[in-house]
Amino acid sequence: MTDSSFSLLFIGDVVGRSGRDAVAQHLPGLISAYKPELVVLNGENAAGGFGITAPICAQFFELGVDVITTGNHIWDQREMTGFIDSEPRLLRPLNFPKGTPGNGVYVTTGRTGKRVLVANIMLRLFMDAMDDPFTAIDRVMKQAPLGGAVDAILVDVHGEATSEKMAMGHYLDGRASLVVGTHTHVPTADHHIMTNGTAYQTDAGMTGDYRSVIGMKAEPAIYRFTRKMPSERLTPAEGEGTLCGCLVRVGGNGKALGIEPVRCGGALAPSYPTNPG
Repeated sequence: MTDSSFSLLFIGDVVGRSGRDAVAQHLPGLISAYKPELVVLNGENAAGGFGITAPICAQFFELGVDVITTGNHIWDQREMTGFIDSEPRLLRPLNFPKGTPGNGVYVTTGRTGKRVLVANIMLRLFMDAMDDPFTAIDRVMKQAPLGGAVDAILVDVHGEATSEKMAMGHYLDGRASLVVGTHTHVPTADHHIMTNGTAYQTDAGMTGDYRSVIGMKAEPAIYRFTRKMPSERLTPAEGEGTLCGCLVRVGGNGKALGIEPVRCGGALAPSYPTNPG
């Protein structure tokens, strides 16, 4: 890395205790090895697979997470409606309707003084009805342009459709350092630098037990597909989790210099970035 460059570490959707344990086991070593300016983690499935709680947020912050993003499960734990306004480092998608508690954007100073903006948006195809995510993120970019008010911009794009995520990546190309997808819980192999300098990956994958159905125990999920009848409540799988995410190197102009996948532990083949901090 050059003197002016730095890295951002993003960790994909944490699912249940298996995912939380994987973060606790692997994140300290990743921080030590790669010295990221900022660590961002999607935690919307961290509490039993559905939502997040204040104690879990505190655990992640103690482990070195700087900002927690979420998605459609942000309100699954009722305490969040009262807690989120008191914790600016916990984001909900910024394109929720006006008046929704919390915020979808956070600007913070990283470990070496870089100003980093983290934005959380939720897409609309096959998802809940939301305000236009393209218009919402445009407002953010105009208020804090890359290379001006901030040194880096990371956007967590929470959505189901790969086409919509890719469209958002192209829409933000050159205006963000990293556009990374969450929600589908499967890491995609399309990490690359886009034409105008934005690092992109359609989905960072989940952090949890991959011997499962997107992090949940397989049997109840199979029953729902084969019988089309209600089954027992879905609960997170309990095997060893894989920490999944990506490490992005950012240049002095805020554009990405490289993006590499991160996979540690559990069932998936390991992947460690080749460029330490």
